[in-house]
Amino acid sequence: MSLTLELPERLLAKLRDLSDTRGISLEEVILEAIYEYVNLSDPEMKSEMHLNLCEKYSRDAEELLSKGDYVQAGEKLWGAAAQALKAVAARRGITLDTHAKLWNFVAKLRTELDDPEIGRLWSIANALHKNFYEVQISPELVKDYAQDVKKLVDKLKRLIK
Repeated sequence: MSLTLELPERLLAKLRDLSDTRGISLEEVILEAIYEYVNLSDPEMKSEMHLNLCEKYSRDAEELLSKGDYVQAGEKLWGAAAQALKAVAARRGITLDTHAKLWNFVAKLRTELDDPEIGRLWSIANALHKNFYEVQISPELVKDYAQDVKKLVDKLKRLIK
């Protein structure tokens, strides 16, 4: 389901600042605030929230790739991977609210599943995130990396179902 909100500009500015400070998307800031306000701590519901964001970012990335906006597409791909990872963690009652916690959880999954590919694929997603700020990766590599991120997202989704 989709919902459009009209927010006062001052509130939107505060939410954007919080998004920037925490290094998470505006959508995630708003959804977390709603969950906190209504005191929802259901791990399945939080996992579903992250999966929905993962799907949204994946669709956004596909659209951006088709338009040739490889930098923005890479950032959306990283967002999809991060949301998939957060969905797995949320299902276990774990909150990943920093980049360090994301990396630590990847390491935990890698060991738990004896799957070094998870770490390599996560590193590729992070290269795309870094590229958002430094613009160093060629369009051809972004397209290749998009396939790797999709593979990671698929692996993570299988851990939930």
